[in-house]
Amino acid sequence: MLTTTSTRVVDPAELDDVLALLHREPVNNAFIASRVQTAGLDALRLGGEMWGWYQRGRLKSLCYAGANLVPLCAGPEAVRAFAERARRQGRRCSSIVGPAESTAALWSYLEPHWGPAREVRHRQPLMIATEVPGDVRPDPLVRRIRKDEMELVLPACVQMFTEEVGVSPLAGDGGLVYQSRVAELVGSGRSFARVENGRIVFKAEIGAATPHACQIQGVWVTPERRGERLSVFGMAAVLRYALNEVAPLVSLYVNDFNRAARAAYRRVGFREVGSFMSVLF
Repeated sequence: MLTTTSTRVVDPAELDDVLALLHREPVNNAFIASRVQTAGLDALRLGGEMWGWYQRGRLKSLCYAGANLVPLCAGPEAVRAFAERARRQGRRCSSIVGPAESTAALWSYLEPHWGPAREVRHRQPLMIATEVPGDVRPDPLVRRIRKDEMELVLPACVQMFTEEVGVSPLAGDGGLVYQSRVAELVGSGRSFARVENGRIVFKAEIGAATPHACQIQGVWVTPERRGERLSVFGMAAVLRYALNEVAPLVSLYVNDFNRAARAAYRRVGFREVGSFMSVLF
């Protein structure tokens, strides 16, 4: 018997089916699941379309198509279908990111049409933690950033983003979208930092949160203070908060070449459970 498949934009009425699918892989899908829980499936609120791949009329895989193109719970056939839809639409995203296997397959189909990329990061270890080691003392000076401290935290966020991605987040629209995202994290109490003499020396955010898992992002130490283990004790403080007040499991992903960061995360109790991949344009 032939298997009938189709690909289309998911209808907002399918929200429960989408969330059920996303929760099958709570760590891999935390970023998108968090957005869907907040914004639903309306493209304007979500910041992009959610594509569904259906087999015999049942939703089996997803792909978020916004500023990022993100395959979700996508096997080989679904990836091929998403790639064809993306190819016909033309590139509108600034990156492709997701679990390494499906992202690599997606990029293999799109590279002849969208390439070359500015940079491809083939392996970014995905790490999780469920407790803070008893022999690591969380930094007592790491605290939430207040809403009136945007001018304090924004320069550190911009510097972190520029170091990490290779371009400034202030380019293009003058940074309006990026500043809005930073303000959202500060306003929701998910932006943390150690402040000394009016300057941030360590920072990190909880960028995505669901009842199942949350994701730490934007970890940064000011260059002149690197090597002092600020990231170890600072991350312990953020991890403790995340586990106590947000979700029972905390994740992050990191570039494989960043050995210092990977060692710091392992010291705080993170372990590698998979790999992400990013294609940057």
